[in-house]
Amino acid sequence: MKPEELKYTKEHEWIAPDGTVGVSDYAQKELGDVVFVELPEAGKALEAGQELCVLESVKAVSSVYSPVSGSVMEVNAALSSSPELVNREPYGSGWIAKLKIKEASQLESLLDPASYQKYLDELHPKH
Repeated sequence: MKPEELKYTKEHEWIAPDGTVGVSDYAQKELGDVVFVELPEAGKALEAGQELCVLESVKAVSSVYSPVSGSVMEVNAALSSSPELVNREPYGSGWIAKLKIKEASQLESLLDPASYQKYLDELHPKH
């Protein structure tokens, strides 16, 4: 996945047009080393903003929320044995799940890459 082709949430999740979901590079840096991923079950129905999974890092336990409503079609089983993929390749092999998107129009309400970058800049103004 290319970061410039994704949509983002203010909670730092990303979603691709095909329904693949992960966390942004910013999120993985803030989390620190991810040591465990509690993956969702395939078939689980989710509403936008509902907890998709839990990431445990050396610093904290953090929920990852579904950017859109839909159901879990597939999970990234590689994360069970290699949770560090979330840190190493947040936009590649560190993806978390693939959703069957219920309403494609929900993607339009998410942040595009430029808006997400602006949001990050507002969170951490450069002096």
